[in-house]
Amino acid sequence: MTKLVIQGKNVEITDAIRSYVQEKIERAVSHFAQITSEVDVNLSVARNPRISASQSAEVTVYANGTVIRAEESSENLYASIDRVADKLARKLRKYKERNGIHRVRHTPKTSVAVAQQPITDPLNTERQAELPAEVVRTKYFAMPPMTVQEALHQLELVDHDFYVFRNIENGEINVIYVRNHGGYGLIRPR
Repeated sequence: MTKLVIQGKNVEITDAIRSYVQEKIERAVSHFAQITSEVDVNLSVARNPRISASQSAEVTVYANGTVIRAEESSENLYASIDRVADKLARKLRKYKERNGIHRVRHTPKTSVAVAQQPITDPLNTERQAELPAEVVRTKYFAMPPMTVQEALHQLELVDHDFYVFRNIENGEINVIYVRNHGGYGLIRPR
């Protein structure tokens, strides 16, 4: 089995929870054990009573230098674990199919993936940007050069709104992101 790390925030990781996570996540990852090196599971419970889906399970899988992430929340921690295991299995299957030996590519051209689209909703110019007073977390990750299309694929795997990468065409650091009005955007330095 791949290295499995389980952490909790506002929740005690009991033997029953640890056993359940191991069973579900091992089942989700078992067909992909040859490509995974580590699986991190973060379980958390929000203490805000207004949040109905307060029990979350977030899983990060490190597979051949790629990060694959899935997160699910519900009113029950065990249900969140079930959901995230299913979501993770789908993402791993998709990753393996795209990177497998018998792959078939049906990807749009780079220019289509990051094409500009007109803004249809008026912009809210009254809103003020607020940054946190301090840096609360620092992350380090490998940044091998890749094409915009490969970065788009990575964006889908990490389940975030953006992905930072080194563009193979020019060596620049770029950011690809999901636009609020649909499509993707690409940020490049001048």
